[in-house]
Formats: sequence, C-alpha cells, structure tokens
Amino acid sequence: MGAGALAASPALDLAAAPEAAAAAVKKTAFDRVALGKTGVVVSRLAQGTGVHGGKRQSDHTRMGQEAFTRLVRHGFEQGVNFWDMADLYGTHPFMRKAMKDIDRDRYSVLSKIWTRPSDWNKPSGGATREVDRFRKELDTDMLDICLIHCMTHADWTDREKRVRDELSELKQRGVVRAVGVSCHSHEALQAAAKHPWVDVILARINHMGGKKYKMDGTVEEISATLKLARKNGKAVVGMKVFGEGTLITPEEKDASLKYVLNSGVVDAVTIGMRQVGEVDDSVRRIETALAS
Repeated sequence: MGAGALAASPALDLAAAPEAAAAAVKKTAFDRVALGKTGVVVSRLAQGTGVHGGKRQSDHTRMGQEAFTRLVRHGFEQGVNFWDMADLYGTHPFMRKAMKDIDRDRYSVLSKIWTRPSDWNKPSGGATREVDRFRKELDTDMLDICLIHCMTHADWTDREKRVRDELSELKQRGVVRAVGVSCHSHEALQAAAKHPWVDVILARINHMGGKKYKMDGTVEEISATLKLARKNGKAVVGMKVFGEGTLITPEEKDASLKYVLNSGVVDAVTIGMRQVGEVDDSVRRIETALAS
C-alpha cells in the first residue's frame, strides 16, 4: 500500500483516532472519576447510607448488619468503591464490619459532621474530636472526604468557622484528604460555590427542581450555581437524584439520571440503594443515561 492510500483511509486517520476511540468507550456507573482538585478518585456512583436517617440510624442500619454487608459488598464486587456516610446515619460501625477484610486503599469514605446540639448529639464546636471518633468507628486512619452536614444559611462559613479551621488542620495533617459541605438551601449552596475553603459540595439535584422534589431552587438556578462551583474548582457530588423517593416511576428515574449525568454540573452521584436489586437497577439506568 502506498503513502497516498494510507493517508486516504478513514480507519487510519491518526488525527481522528483519539476522538473516535474516546467516543467508543462505554461509560459506566463504575468509572473512576476525579473529584475536582482533591486528588480523590472514586466510582461515579456512590452508595448512600442515610435513607430516612436521623439520630444515628437510618433504613440502612435498621436492615441489620448481615443485609447491610450483603448490599455493600454486592456493589463493591461490581465496582462501586465510594461510601456516602454521616454521623447522623449511624452507619460507620456497619461499614467497618462490612469492609473489615478489604484493603483500605480500594475504597473511599465520605462522612459528615452534624454541628447542631440535640438529645443524640453533643458537638464539640469543632471537628477534631468528631473526626477522631469517626476514624475509630470506621477503623481507619484517614477520611477521604469530610463535610459539614446540612448547611442552610448563607453565612454558614462564618457560623462554622471553628469547624472549618479544625478540618483544615486535619487536612494539613493528612487525616482528611478533602473538606466541604452538604447544602440544603440555595443560599448555602451559593456560598459554597464561591468560598475558597470548599473542596467538595454535596448538592441536591434532579430534573424537576423545587421543594416538592427536595431541591433548593429551580433546575435552572441550581444548575447555574453548580456550574459556577465547578468553574471555581469545586467537586460536586449530586444527591436526591430521585427526589428522596418522590421520583419513583422508571420514566422519572431515567429522565432525572439523563439530565443530572449529562448536565456537566456533577462529578459523581450518591443514591441510597437499600437492596441488591436496587443497585443493579441504578447501574443499568446510569449506563443508559450516559449513553444518551
């Protein structure tokens, strides 16, 4: 074959080959994605553990250790390596037992500090004591991500300054790899999108928007704020993708995943799957959404 024939062959177009190869790669729920500038790399899908969570319990703790372990290990064996937890949910000891024989560097841990005093919670006002306890409960030296949980005020960065300062110190020591916030109002989300302290944002996002579907504004408002967050180098993990159980039909779930995963505003999503079948269903729907 002559040089002219080689140059004319579309299959051997060297300039187009990288793009064509990238387009041919099937995206999955298990793809490893980098979370912003944190250096933390996780599966695109996280296993949520806080459905109907409160007072250190949730549907995931109420199912018992055996069922919890079966659920988590099923996802892990397929490729899910990202665990979304919180002190509020009480799932740290359950996760420790579920993953006790798995090398720690094979999965990533996200947890959250509840800063409000209550009958079940006596916060230190900072983060060091809480993170030390979390690590003991999880039997780990390090948390990949630690967030301030459920912020609703625009001035949360000032209100939680001591928590932020102590998390920053823990980050410098390598006890926590990345810090941030989970937001439950648009004002809190807007503050997080702009504040230099924030590495990771856990944000409520689906294709419907509004309070009825557990979002903090319209789809357009939230998407614009999350685009700003990502422009500012923040990692975004989407939650309430199914509107905390308000989006229940197959069509609604597919529409939400299609929007969220192709919107360019999230790096990963967390879904509170409670049964092995729900894990498989979420994986299939995510792959369909990514292929659209």
